[in-house]
Amino acid sequence: MNPHDLGPFSPDTICHGDALDLLPLLPPESVDLIVTDPPFAIDFRAQKMNYNRTGSRVIEGYREVPPGEYGAFSAMWMKEAFRVLSPRGSLYVFSGWNRLKEVLCGLDEAGFSTINHLIWKYQFGVFTKKKYVTSHYHILFAVKDPGNYVFHKVEHYPEDVWVINREYWKGKKKTPTKLPCQLVRKILSFSSSPGDLVLDPFLGSGTVAAVSREMGRHFLGFEVVDEYYRFALERLEECGSAGARERDGSGGRTEHAEGEN
Repeated sequence: MNPHDLGPFSPDTICHGDALDLLPLLPPESVDLIVTDPPFAIDFRAQKMNYNRTGSRVIEGYREVPPGEYGAFSAMWMKEAFRVLSPRGSLYVFSGWNRLKEVLCGLDEAGFSTINHLIWKYQFGVFTKKKYVTSHYHILFAVKDPGNYVFHKVEHYPEDVWVINREYWKGKKKTPTKLPCQLVRKILSFSSSPGDLVLDPFLGSGTVAAVSREMGRHFLGFEVVDEYYRFALERLEECGSAGARERDGSGGRTEHAEGEN
C-alpha cells in the first residue's frame, strides 16, 4: 500500500471532527508517526490565567474527557492508532501524571511496545499551597514492532529528560495547551524522515502539523473543537507558502490558496 493512501483524507490537510470518528476511516498502516497531546481529564480551565497568561487572549472551547471515561477513551483511540501505523511506525503521546496509568494500560492493550518514558521539564508550573508544583509532562514513546522501528540517533547521548521552555506568544491569540515547536522538532528528528506522514489526532493549536511541514514531512490532523481548528488552519495559512487544504468530518473539502483569508 502507498503509505500516503489515506482513504477519504489527503496528505497535508487538517480535519474538523472527532478523532474517535475519523481514525477508523484511515486505511491500515498508512501513517509513519503519530505525535499527539490528547485531553488529560483534569477539568482544565482554559480561560483561567494559566501560567500568567492574559485570559482574554486564550481561545475558549477546550474539550475535556470525564475522568471516569478516560480509560475507555484512551483504549479506543490507541487501538486505532496501532492499526493505522506503518510496521516501523512510532507513537509519542503526552500525559499528565494523574491519568498516566490509563495511558500506559491503553498502550499495552492496543499492542504497543513502550520504548521510553520521557519527561518534558518546562520552566514552571501553577502555584500550589499543599502539594509540590507540577512542572513536567510525561511523553510515552511507543512502537509497533520493538525489533524494527525508525530511530535516528541525532544526538550522541540522547537522554530521557528534556528541558524545553514553554512558548509564549506575547500579545497574540493562543490556545491554552500549545506544544513548543522545539519539542516537536526534536521528536520528528529522532523518529521520522523527510517525506514521512505524521498524524496528530488531537491537533489543538496545530504545532505538529506546522513543524511537520517546516521539516519536510507530510501531515494530517484532526481537531474536534471548532475554535482550535480555525486557529490551526489560520496558522498553517500564515506560515506555509502553499497554504493549507481543509476537510471537515462530513466529507466536504475546501481549497485555501496562498494569501487567502
